Amino acid sequence: MDFYQLLLAVPAILIALTFHEFAHAYVAYRFGDPTAKYMGRLTLNPLAHLDPMGTIMIFLIHFGWAKPVPVDPRYLGNPKRDLMWISAAGPLMNLALALLSGILIRVFLVAGLAHGQAGGTVSILFQMLYFSLYINLALAFFNLLPIPPLDGSKILAGLLPSRYASTLYMIETKGPMILFGIIMFGWITGFHVLGVVIGPFISAFSQLFAGI
Repeated sequence: MDFYQLLLAVPAILIALTFHEFAHAYVAYRFGDPTAKYMGRLTLNPLAHLDPMGTIMIFLIHFGWAKPVPVDPRYLGNPKRDLMWISAAGPLMNLALALLSGILIRVFLVAGLAHGQAGGTVSILFQMLYFSLYINLALAFFNLLPIPPLDGSKILAGLLPSRYASTLYMIETKGPMILFGIIMFGWITGFHVLGVVIGPFISAFSQLFAGI
């Protein structure tokens, strides 16, 4: 991704990360936990969700993160179930944004607007929709991986019987190190294991949502 493409991708990145974290905060609030609201996270203001280092890393290695939404299980009526849905809210929001982007891409294609004049407004909008589709799908399926601290690990914890709690806790303590190691391995070697895992899902849903 060159600098021009990165500039076109910035709005999609900001929207994807902001709506992802807002979804976590909103669902937590609906389940009775006001922690995120009190900390100013129940908002669509990107500045409330962006992590300085995570944002810098997006531009340096095209991988970054936002500030996690704080959740206090003591406010939840059924912590195990509620945490699962709070965790699922972020990836589901990204899938919804990807679907919306895909529908708009189909409109552009049907109207014959996908191949407008290079650098023209229509061409730029189409490229931005494409980035929105890809970024939201990538963020959704990346976060669904069952590796702590990703959302997928909390979804898995909500689905598994309670007798596996100790095993999940042990994995949770080592998960961030494992995840960071996998990401750095891909950055150094050029072989992105996570891309191999989630790539087929991104391709399948790109075809499903946008026909591309």
